[in-house]
Amino acid sequence: MRHPEITEIVRRDRRYAYEAYEFVFEALGHTQKMVGRVPSIGEPLKSEHHVSGREILKGAVDLAREEFGFMARTVFEQWGIRSTDDLGEIVFNLIESGLLSKTDSDSRSDFQDVFNLDRALAEGYSINLKGEPSQVRRGGR
Repeated sequence: MRHPEITEIVRRDRRYAYEAYEFVFEALGHTQKMVGRVPSIGEPLKSEHHVSGREILKGAVDLAREEFGFMARTVFEQWGIRSTDDLGEIVFNLIESGLLSKTDSDSRSDFQDVFNLDRALAEGYSINLKGEPSQVRRGGR
């Protein structure tokens, strides 16, 4: 079922697909798990659950690679996501619609040109003999 507020965001700002917004919600939860800041069931969100723009970006890349594998770049491209700036625009569209919250120190600039998203999504993959993508670990990642 589609979330009406997200549908309205997509109607106003056609740069990004509806699915990109759903993915950012998933990436936020994934990021909170990665950094150990998941609220308990029924617990209201507090400042200690907050994740930074950089953390959300890392979490989004991790989740995209996990969910879409070698196709993550293609999926993001179809959704209109080409850079870390685009993920920031989606986050701030959600904030402006009241679906996410932010602290006074959070800004769009937290997402501007943080890293090469295309490279981050593709880096470290190789194709094995069975033709299935596999992740290759490199240098402490």
